[in-house]
Amino acid sequence: MVLKPVQNIMGDFEKLKEEAGIAACNFIKDGMKIGLGTGSTVRYTVIEIGRRISEDGLNVVGVPTSEATRELALEVGIPLVTLSESGGLDLVIDGADEFNDDFSLIKGGGGALTREKIVAQSSKSMIVVADDRKQVETLGEFDLPVEVLPFEWERTRDRISSICPGEVTLRGGSEPFVTDNDGYILDCSFGPSISEPKSLEMKILSIAGVVEVGLFVDICDAVVLASNGGVSTLINDSGRLN
Repeated sequence: MVLKPVQNIMGDFEKLKEEAGIAACNFIKDGMKIGLGTGSTVRYTVIEIGRRISEDGLNVVGVPTSEATRELALEVGIPLVTLSESGGLDLVIDGADEFNDDFSLIKGGGGALTREKIVAQSSKSMIVVADDRKQVETLGEFDLPVEVLPFEWERTRDRISSICPGEVTLRGGSEPFVTDNDGYILDCSFGPSISEPKSLEMKILSIAGVVEVGLFVDICDAVVLASNGGVSTLINDSGRLN
């Protein structure tokens, strides 16, 4: 057996993520209005869109899902509009922290879940770019992010804790992570037990102080997947691309 150096393995995997991010651009057509996601893989998508604008004359506009994506998009030359100005989006390309066979997602590892969901719900279709480490049988091994108001956030945490079997922690601890909306993130350890994500999403959203939940259900239409075997595209048979 020949073992590849760890650095080479990581370099190869990063290359696959780049290829997947670029492959997601194949869903883009001239004249589209596009939601620009947040994350390490979809970052390559944003860079490729900028390249196609400058080198191929692609005519699109974008709506960013975070301030970090806004800065990157402007840096690579993507014209930006607000969601209201766009009048609705043709598609959004975004990342995910987990996805299952039903194309339900956990998102929010980067803290942009609220803006990501607003943009996703305003799009005619959603393309997710991910690597195969994110593909799971049951959601929840990745802690579920929940954005909450800073006001009396401890009370909100306690109410979420009553339905979460594991620990609910404030991201950042004594120096809380603050979202682009000036909210806090609670990371909820459900473990791989979220078999009914829609029901759980509604239950958490009913708690006062909760801004948004990092469960995206019935919204993802395809996953462009990077793995050691290459890049493949998984199409949701119940999605809007069929």
